[in-house]
Amino acid sequence: MSVSDAFDEWARTGKDQGMEERHWHTAKHALARLPAESGDTVLDLGCGSGYAGRALRETKDVGRVYGVDAAPEMAHNARAYTDDPRVAFAVGDFEHLPFDDDSIDHCWSMEAFYYAQNPHTVLDELRRVLRPGGTFYCAVNRWEEHVHSHEWEELVGVPMLLWSEQQYREAFREAGFAVAGQDRIPDTETEIPAESEFPTEDWETRAAMVERYREYGTLLTVGVVPE
Repeated sequence: MSVSDAFDEWARTGKDQGMEERHWHTAKHALARLPAESGDTVLDLGCGSGYAGRALRETKDVGRVYGVDAAPEMAHNARAYTDDPRVAFAVGDFEHLPFDDDSIDHCWSMEAFYYAQNPHTVLDELRRVLRPGGTFYCAVNRWEEHVHSHEWEELVGVPMLLWSEQQYREAFREAGFAVAGQDRIPDTETEIPAESEFPTEDWETRAAMVERYREYGTLLTVGVVPE
């Protein structure tokens, strides 16, 4: 199954709303750091339901948000969730972005970059469309050090990138970004049952669940285009 087919099915069955709810636990902290200002143009790469763009319009008054997603049904749903004329959505792949050189101020991506078939090409493309001084905020919940995420490829049923934290930094630099930061944002909101309730359907031990959410959480890597 292709990535677009998989997420079209998710969108048709309402799972896009569930994704938004889960991602928001850590996404809101990362979005708060994004140095977007009033009037800026922001690209939401792998936008899903479009929640990040809506939040940026509301909290930072960015001038324009473009959401790009490979799944037509996801983009269709995202359009239905807002009537803001400054938020637009397009169906497309990450390797061929429909934007001019140096036309985007900031790019945000949550739980999407690891679906890229050619991640180095995607970084090169982002480097092309971002203006000098622009940033790429790349948030992922699956990476090499996060041992509890390794089985996700089998569960989702599509190929998924599994880079280490160092590989993310190296790839960003190879594409011409300066790495301004990289850290893990813990999920402090997912409820973790008492020890007496384990094992659960999804977890053998409470310690493993604590590690997944409170220690690993979301990996955020920030790249900046040199001026």
